Amino acid sequence: MTEHSLWRFSRALHGAINDRQFRDIEALIDEDVEWALYGPIDMFPFLGARQGKDAVLDVIRQLADNFHVRRFDRESIMLGVDSAASMLRYSLTALDSNKQFAQFRAGKLTSMRVLIDTFDLVEQALGRAIHLPKMSRAG
Repeated sequence: MTEHSLWRFSRALHGAINDRQFRDIEALIDEDVEWALYGPIDMFPFLGARQGKDAVLDVIRQLADNFHVRRFDRESIMLGVDSAASMLRYSLTALDSNKQFAQFRAGKLTSMRVLIDTFDLVEQALGRAIHLPKMSRAG
C-alpha cells in the first residue's frame, strides 16, 4: 500500500516550520493551491485565505520565521483516495522571546497573551456547529 499524501505533506510542513527545509514542501504544493487558515488575523496576519503556490509558501515561511512546533497531534483523520480531513492540534512556541505567551519576573506574572479556540467557544455559546464557507476557485 502506498503512503497517503497527507503523511508526506505533514512531515514536509513540520520540516519547513522547524528546520526551514522548504524544498520538500515546495514539491508537494500545486501552483493553483487554495489555502485557508482560520483564526484571528489581527494577531497573526499570515492567517486567512490565500491562492497560489507563492502565496502559500510565503505563509509557511512566516510561520517558520515566528514559531517552532513543539507538539503535533492528529485528533481525528478521514482519508480518501485523493482527499483527507483531519482535526489537528499544534502546540507552537514563539521564536521571539518578546512574543512568549507568559512571562515572569521574580516569580510574578508580568505579561500574559492567550489565544483561545474561539470556534469551540462560539459553537458552545450558539449551541450549534459553525459551518465555514467553502472556498471557491477564482476565474
